[in-house]
Amino acid sequence: MHSRKDETTRRRCPWVDLTKLDYVEYHDTEWGVPVHDDRTIFEFLTLEGAQAGLSWYTVLRKRKAYRKAFRQFNPERVARYGKKELASLLNNPGIIRNQQKILAAINNAQRFLEVQAEFGSFDRYIWRFVGGKPILHKFRRLKDYPATSTESDALSKDLRQRGFKFVGSTICYAHMQATGMINDHVVDCFRRREIINSQLNITRTPAAPRRRATC
Repeated sequence: MHSRKDETTRRRCPWVDLTKLDYVEYHDTEWGVPVHDDRTIFEFLTLEGAQAGLSWYTVLRKRKAYRKAFRQFNPERVARYGKKELASLLNNPGIIRNQQKILAAINNAQRFLEVQAEFGSFDRYIWRFVGGKPILHKFRRLKDYPATSTESDALSKDLRQRGFKFVGSTICYAHMQATGMINDHVVDCFRRREIINSQLNITRTPAAPRRRATC
């Protein structure tokens, strides 16, 4: 756990508002960390879609309510939502009550399951768009950040062809940043090197030796 002094003296990405400690915590512990858990990937896809036209911080503050409303982002359960659940969500003050976005989340859960069935996991599907490993950028200023990339364009196009909603290239790029498919921490941000090193440690860790079978 970082001290309050650390929160103000560590070098961080220029988009982080240091007066919002929950925002700082998100940056310091989640943003840019490679995600391979399907449920977490579905969570970020849903939240990024909900963000469309809004700030990420607005969505981040509602995350706890979203987790409850969307059954901890279990795609199997969300895919079965019907009129009753839709009505409940539209009356839920804890989330963004936009009918199009809510319907998109339910639709996307259904499409998510289809991708899982085809590829074995959504993780296996989505990481193909960056060749299976994070893309490492070397940004220094806020204006260096792009809104989209060739990779997010390709992901967006493929998701749309599969029937996903609210998955434009800008949303896909934000998703790729959040889930570590792209490491967009600026070069002097302390988290950039931490994440790179953590991934190096994972790849260097030798596999446990197999036990010899005994009769």
